[in-house]
Amino acid sequence: MMKYRNIKSGKYDSEKEKHRADLLKLLEKQGEISNLKEQVKFELIPSQKIDGKLIERACSYIADFTYCDVHGNFIVEDTKGFKTKDYIIKRKLMLSVHGIKIKEV
Repeated sequence: MMKYRNIKSGKYDSEKEKHRADLLKLLEKQGEISNLKEQVKFELIPSQKIDGKLIERACSYIADFTYCDVHGNFIVEDTKGFKTKDYIIKRKLMLSVHGIKIKEV
């Protein structure tokens, strides 16, 4: 599937995301970052149930990458080309709910 005219590159949504993944993997090997993970899910709004019946599904954000930098800071990173309205809302919710500012590359 194409995402905003990006061409998928293997498991990545774009060539840009694949190149970023390759760079981050290299940085991890060199010891400049640690604990690199891909496609990490963060719940922003829990599912809503009434009398045990699901009324609304949970709202989540899936980060392209998470890792720790050399100073021990937890980084959540998204490889962005085009910022959709949904993404902008989820970015704001990440800051409000989790206190995490997304690094956009």
